[in-house]
Amino acid sequence: MKINKIAHIAIAVRDLETQVAFYRDVLGLELAGREVVADQQVKVAMFRVGSSMIELLEPTSEQSPIAKYLERRGEGIHHIAYDVDDVAAVLRELADKQVRLIDDAPRDGAHGAKIAFVHPRSTFGVLSEFCSGTHR
Repeated sequence: MKINKIAHIAIAVRDLETQVAFYRDVLGLELAGREVVADQQVKVAMFRVGSSMIELLEPTSEQSPIAKYLERRGEGIHHIAYDVDDVAAVLRELADKQVRLIDDAPRDGAHGAKIAFVHPRSTFGVLSEFCSGTHR
């Protein structure tokens, strides 16, 4: 397995507009894009920081995994995403190493990426995402 870089750090937020204003106006970061990912029930805003991104996630429904996260833990870092060349190959390698997966196969994510998550119980409490096809 080769990890190319940290693709993004995702932050769960209750109010995307307030957070966008902070990252743009206070920190001076350039808004790289926005998107609604309907099947994940989130609104996304991305900010480039060097070769990586900050991804802000606001739930669009109470059933969203991000809404449930906010309910349990409040706003803050939700996951770290690693850029890889082939998400499916990474999943096979992790499964062979008995790593607990959330996704058995890559699925569509924001900005055209293929993504898959690894259960935080296998990564010492850190929800980890592997992604390819974006933020390069």
